[in-house]
Amino acid sequence: MTITTAPPQRFSGRQRLILFVLLGAGFMMSADFSILNVALPEIGAGVGLGLDHLAWIASAFALPAAGFTLLFGRLADLFGRRRLFLLGIILLAGASLLGGLATNPELLLLARVLQGLATAMALPASMSLLTTTFTEGSQRDRVLGLNGALLSGGFTVGALVGGTLVGLLSWRAAFFINLPVAVVLLAVTPLLIKESYDGTRRKLDVPGAVTVTGGLLAVTYAVIERHLLVAIAGVILLAAFWLIELRSTAPLAPVRILRRPTVKWGNYAGLVIFTMETGMIFLMTLYLQEVLHLSPLTTGLIFGLPGLSSVVAGVIAGRLIGRLGGRKLLVAGLAVQALATLPLVFLGTHRIALLIVIPALFIGFFGHVTAIVSYTVTGTSGLPNHEQGLATGLTTLTQQIAITIGIPILSAIAATQAVQLTGIRLALSVNVAVTLLSAGLIWIGLRTRTTATDRASERLEVSVAR
Repeated sequence: MTITTAPPQRFSGRQRLILFVLLGAGFMMSADFSILNVALPEIGAGVGLGLDHLAWIASAFALPAAGFTLLFGRLADLFGRRRLFLLGIILLAGASLLGGLATNPELLLLARVLQGLATAMALPASMSLLTTTFTEGSQRDRVLGLNGALLSGGFTVGALVGGTLVGLLSWRAAFFINLPVAVVLLAVTPLLIKESYDGTRRKLDVPGAVTVTGGLLAVTYAVIERHLLVAIAGVILLAAFWLIELRSTAPLAPVRILRRPTVKWGNYAGLVIFTMETGMIFLMTLYLQEVLHLSPLTTGLIFGLPGLSSVVAGVIAGRLIGRLGGRKLLVAGLAVQALATLPLVFLGTHRIALLIVIPALFIGFFGHVTAIVSYTVTGTSGLPNHEQGLATGLTTLTQQIAITIGIPILSAIAATQAVQLTGIRLALSVNVAVTLLSAGLIWIGLRTRTTATDRASERLEVSVAR
C-alpha cells in the first residue's frame, strides 16, 4: 500500500486578502509592543512617572493580556470570532488614542490596561479565524509559518524604527501609529471575513471564568512583584478552576483538551520558548549597555539586524513542518535556540565579543521562530473548529504569561551574584539547561501519542480511499 501526499493547496485571492488582514493585525500589535519598549524612558518622563515605577508601563499591559486571554478565546468560540476581533481592534484604537493624549501616570496606565484587554480579545480571535479559515495540514502550516514570521518581523521592525520614530516625533507617536491601521482593519474585515462561532448556544461558565481569570491575574502579578501570598492565592484559584471544570456541564475549558499530548506538550514548549528567549534578550541588553557600554541605538541594531533571520525562519518552518512533522521541528528549534545561547555564557568585557554575539543571535532567532511556528501548529492540531478559539486562546495565553515571567525569573537568578557579568552568565547557563532538558521531555512526551495519531490518520485515509 502506498500513501501519496497531496500537493500543497494554493491560496485563493480572497484567502490572500484575509491573510493580509489577520496577519497585519498581529504585525501591528507586535511592532507596537516593541516600539513602546524602546520609548519607555521618554513615556515615563512625559507623564511624570518615576524610574522606580517605569516597569508598570509594561506590567499594566501584561496583566490583562495574560489574565483574560483564555476567557476571551472561549467567548470567541461561543459568541463570534469576528465579533471579538473587531471589538478588540476598536478597544485597541481607543486605548491608543487615550495613551497618546495622556498627561499623567493614571491615564497612561489605564490606556495600557485597556491595550492589554484589547490584545486578549483580538489575538486569540484572529488566530482562531486563521485556523478555521484554512484547513489543517500543509495550508494551515504555511499560514502559521507566515504568522510567526510577521510577528517576529513586527518585533524586529519595532526595534529598528522605534528609536527613530520617537526621536523624530515624540513618544506619543508610539501610540498614535495604531490608529490608521485600526481604521483600515475595521473597514475591510466585515467585507472579507464571515462570522465564525460554535453554533450551539451555551451558557458561559461564570465560576470557571472568575476563578481562571483571577488566578492568572494573581500569578502574573506575583511573578512581577515577587509576592508570595498573592502567588499562593493565585494557585488556589487555579486549583478551584480545575475542580469546577471537572464538574461543570458546560466548562469554559474542557479538561479533556488539556489531556491531549499535542495541547499539553505544545503549550509547555511555548512556555519554555518565550520565557527563556525573553529573559535572554533582557540579559543581553544589560550586557551590551552596562558591560560593553553601548548606546541604546546600537543595541537596537545589534538585536534588529540578526532578528531579520526570524522572518526567514517563519516562512521556511511553515513549509518544513509538513515534511518533518511538528515534533521533530519543534525539538530542533528548541535545541538551536539553546545551543545558540551557549556561547553567550562565556562572553567577556571587551567589544570583540560582538563577533560572537551577532552570529549567535542570528542563529538563535532562527531557531526561536522555528520553535514558535512548531508549537503553534502542535498546540492547535487535531481539534474540531468549535474548540479552535479555546486552543488558540491557550497558545496565546502561554505566550503572554511566558513573556511576562521570563525577565523576572532570569533577572532574579542573575541578581544572586554580586558581580553583574557573573550573574548574567549564571542566568544564561540556566536558560540553556532548562531549554535543552525541556526539548528532551517534549520529544518523549509527543512520541507515543503522535505515532498513534499518525496510524489513526493512515487508517482513515485508507478507509476513505476504499
